[in-house]
Amino acid sequence: MKTVAEILKAKTRNSIFTVSPETSVLEAVKLMGELGIGALLVTDGGELVGIVSERDYVRKIAMLERASSAKVSEIMTAKVITVSPKEGNRHCMQLMTDGHLRHLPVMEDGKLIGLLSIGDLVKDIISEQESLINHLEQYIRGE
Repeated sequence: MKTVAEILKAKTRNSIFTVSPETSVLEAVKLMGELGIGALLVTDGGELVGIVSERDYVRKIAMLERASSAKVSEIMTAKVITVSPKEGNRHCMQLMTDGHLRHLPVMEDGKLIGLLSIGDLVKDIISEQESLINHLEQYIRGE
């Protein structure tokens, strides 16, 4: 079982993209589109205060009825579940499954160090299972 730290290290793109709570929703959505990502971390003075995703936009912006002037703070998820780099991939998958989450910010000593997506975890778990199957097949063949 890999740790979050190992998964982050293996990512080809491990950039952390952030916006402030005062960023307009339209700016945030445009940035997500340009970067090809599904969520941005919301920070204020270097502190993680929320996460805003495409899902937040789709589900919440219609309720505001003023998309052009809405701020990220109005639609972001403020109660962010985070993980440490020492957590295992299966624990993270369980958190995401139970909470219907697609992204987990990674914090170490109160500092934001990465963002784990459901895609990162699925890729890692599939790789882990393929390796296990390979080993079992070799064992069965007596290799």
